[in-house]
This record gives sequence, C-alpha cells and structure tokens, in this order.
Amino acid sequence: MRGRLREHAGHEKGDLTGPNPVDRGKFGSKIHLLTERTGLPLSLAISGANLHDSQALIPLVEAIPPIRSRRGPRRRRPGRLHGDKANDHRFIRSYLRRRQITTRIARRGIESSSRLGRHRWVIERTVAWLGGFRRLHRRYERKADHFAAFATIAAALICHRRLAK
Repeated sequence: MRGRLREHAGHEKGDLTGPNPVDRGKFGSKIHLLTERTGLPLSLAISGANLHDSQALIPLVEAIPPIRSRRGPRRRRPGRLHGDKANDHRFIRSYLRRRQITTRIARRGIESSSRLGRHRWVIERTVAWLGGFRRLHRRYERKADHFAAFATIAAALICHRRLAK
C-alpha cells in the first residue's frame, strides 16, 4: 500500500513543463501571447519553459479566431506583426510572407531592439496583466489543459474589463 503523501499517481512535474534556462533548471511553463494594437489578447498558448519563442509563433498566428469587422468579411490574419529578435528566422519570415502579413521584426546582429520598444510595451503590459492572476503567476496545476484553461479565462477577463469601459 502506497503512502498518500510519499508517492504521486502521475508525473511529478506535469505536462508542458521544461527546465527553465534562466532559473537554475527549475521546471516551469511559458505563456506565449499575441495581442492586437491596444493589448487585447488574440491568441494564447502554453509550453515548457525551455521552448524557444520562435517555435510558438506560427501556431499562435494560426490560432487567431475570425474577427468581425464593420465592413467586409471576417479577418483571420493581422495586418502587421511586430516581433523581437527571437522571431528573426527565415522560416518565420517566409511563413508570414505567404500569409500576406507585413512584418516588423528586429534583425539579429544588425538592429537594436530598442526601436521596437514603442510596440513591445503593449505585449509586456498584457503579460503583466496575466501575471496579476494568482493562478498564473505560479503554476499549481499538473495538467496542462487545466493551466491553459485558467490562462484562457484570465485572457477573457482582461478582454471583458477593457471592453466594458
């Protein structure tokens, strides 16, 4: 018979976790986010802390829901995408070109990312809003689906608070 406090039924670390490269290898998760110009979350994804940001951009762009506009058909793609140096890869640029999305991505080794600061602060502010939810600040859930559900609820609450004003 197993002691209830000594052994766990599943994986101790949970799904979609990985060793964090900046936090002494502790296991953690990362929230990837796409927002529109004013900071409303459009697409959200969860991954292990060791996944590079460039690998999460294409699934985020594909996960953008159709957005109703005042005139014409629903939009399924953003008009312009701003990104930092982590997204400066040939496969990302070619994918966005095929989807007819204008990019403004800082180039590694050529440009400083300081010029993107006027656009990047919107994402950082939305990530800070998500960090204000206690369930997301520290991951308590082992199942990745539960953590993703709480992150989605938090994004919906952010949208509600912003649009209710």
